[in-house]
Amino acid sequence: MGPMNGSRFKVHGLDCVEEVKLLRREVGREVGGEERLAFDILAGTMTVTNAGEPIDTERVLAAVARAGLKATIDSPRKSHPAAAPVGQRYARIVVTVVGGALAVAGFVLHAFLAGSPLDALGKEGLGGGHGVPLVSRLLYLVSIVAGSWFVAPRALAAARRLRPDMNLLMSVAVIGAIALGEWFEAASVASLFSLSLTLEAWSVGRARRAVAALLDLAPQIAHVVSADGSEQELAPEAVPVGAVVVVRPGERFPVDGTVVAGRSHVNQAPITGESMPVDKGPDDEVFAGTINGDGSLDVRCAKPAESSTLAQIIRLVRDAQSKRAAVEQWVERFAHVYTPAVMLTAVLVLFVPPLLHLGTWSEWLYRSLVLLVIACPCALVISTPVSIVAGLAAAARHGVLVKGGIHLEEFARLKAFAFDKTGTLTEGKPRVTKVVALDEHSEEDVLRVAAALESRSTHPLARAIMAEASARGVAFRAAEDVQVLPGKGVLGRANGTRYWLGSHRYLEERSQETEEVHRSLEDLAANGASVVAVGADDHVCGLIGVADGVRSSSGEAIRALRAAGVEHFAMLTGDNRPTADYVGRQLQVEDVRAELLPQDKVAAIEELVSRFGHLAMVGDGVNDAPSMARATLGVAMGAAGSDAAIETADIALMSDDLMKLPWLLRHSRRVLRVIRQNIILALLVKAVFVALTFVGIASLWSAIAADMGASLLVIFNGLRLLRD
Repeated sequence: MGPMNGSRFKVHGLDCVEEVKLLRREVGREVGGEERLAFDILAGTMTVTNAGEPIDTERVLAAVARAGLKATIDSPRKSHPAAAPVGQRYARIVVTVVGGALAVAGFVLHAFLAGSPLDALGKEGLGGGHGVPLVSRLLYLVSIVAGSWFVAPRALAAARRLRPDMNLLMSVAVIGAIALGEWFEAASVASLFSLSLTLEAWSVGRARRAVAALLDLAPQIAHVVSADGSEQELAPEAVPVGAVVVVRPGERFPVDGTVVAGRSHVNQAPITGESMPVDKGPDDEVFAGTINGDGSLDVRCAKPAESSTLAQIIRLVRDAQSKRAAVEQWVERFAHVYTPAVMLTAVLVLFVPPLLHLGTWSEWLYRSLVLLVIACPCALVISTPVSIVAGLAAAARHGVLVKGGIHLEEFARLKAFAFDKTGTLTEGKPRVTKVVALDEHSEEDVLRVAAALESRSTHPLARAIMAEASARGVAFRAAEDVQVLPGKGVLGRANGTRYWLGSHRYLEERSQETEEVHRSLEDLAANGASVVAVGADDHVCGLIGVADGVRSSSGEAIRALRAAGVEHFAMLTGDNRPTADYVGRQLQVEDVRAELLPQDKVAAIEELVSRFGHLAMVGDGVNDAPSMARATLGVAMGAAGSDAAIETADIALMSDDLMKLPWLLRHSRRVLRVIRQNIILALLVKAVFVALTFVGIASLWSAIAADMGASLLVIFNGLRLLRD
């Protein structure tokens, strides 16, 4: 297979932190050190980083095999999280079921021959080690072999390296129980541990499938229009930029692009989380993975498939798994110390009491074996990654892309928000807010003249005036002899009369500002509008107020965040002070900072971070990227935001709906609550059984059953986060 300069492997059966430790030790020796390895349990991958040395993939695959696992090279086109081969999944289920069934059969037969279940369990309380019939022993033995089928190879590998793991712990407990003649205990431990691992693999698989559902959004085929007008079917990866793709009713869009023909409603929920379909026509943007409505659309491909919005989401969700939350890292460190500590305790329990004549060797050997079972940290270490990935997947399904568990945890602690104004709190699209008619003109007269003068302009203010005239049904004819006055306005002739249109400054230059005009100008400016004046040579016809409208969700989102406990809100903008103050009053944001350059925004963010500690910066433009990077968390408006802002941000709102912010705050806090519940539950179960072990009440089978029950509880508690 040969050397290569960096590899990503899918490891089938990678379901637990213990397996990661095993792979680090085994594979690390083959690649020049454990520091070159990165693992993602929920994606089921192992990455060998490039350190300037070639990587012999054959040796890596052999090392994984020595650890008792199987790996394959991860193809960049196959982005699905790893899953065990079908045969291996069924084999695990079969041996678990067979092992459990034979253990039950052996006990039933034992109880029948002994006279009662209590006699089979043993009156001395150690288990079934008293007169176990040969046929029951054979059933128990086959049950033990079945339950240990996938555990024993890993246990042997751990024993060879003198590095104990949970597989070795369970194997020692089973062998010790057999040595004591506790066949039922041995079979119970092997079967229940096998069942625990099977359920753990299932839970991790379900979390993987929740993330992998994103990958099923893109269709496998694109209908591309050839030069002669015929259609050919290509994989989305093969569609060149600029090609026209036909998307029929009900189909998913294979690529990002722009509509060139047709009109339809498009369900954008898979990408943006929007619940209502959006009308799409010529020149509108569409995303790969979204669903076409009842109309056929011709779409010009704008990006290669690997650069589409959907592909970026998939890549970022996968990368998010490596950015672990602090609580997740704490659990792993704790488990690393906890397991050997309990093993040492088990050794002391085995030797100290008998040497002090506080009981028999067999009694304390049994109790030490129970402690070994309790030492299994599976419920503890699986509690956080399942909860984190479920939280990330649920957020992605709601149109909120969080680029790592660490950012989910940080969001739950936010005390302050800073917002950009234009394009974030406001729509970023100027619109006419008011028309003031003067000197016996009507509002329609003012709009007619303004539209005639601006009909050939592409300026945002001109587009806003044209849109308002169209909305009111005002008919006009393009002005003649149009002369543009740079930085001032426009001159032209409409219906035989010479008119002008310009800013307040140009109005002052013409010396046509009367007291009435001045009052109207002040009223419009006080309401945050930019003023466009329209007039003839001898009088002012009227004024048009144009402003960037506040998003419908902005005020509600800020109120909801304030109700959720956020202490401070700031608005940072490069716009003028009157407009900024007007928007701030509308949204009840007291800390308004206007006329800022990008470096001024960064300074403001630094000051706010020093005051509040945890601060999120929400923005959409290239000029917001530096301040977003400086904040504790950067949040980008994903639909309308710039690529630079989205790449810099830790979180992207794919629908530009600010109401996703209070939802994410509640969601992230819920994720942390679930993780804390899981940790407390796992530790509590272990503490109780350690105490029961010392007083001689706990048994091997009850300990493994309790540990499995704790694993199930933390798994299902974490998977609750996938629900709406």
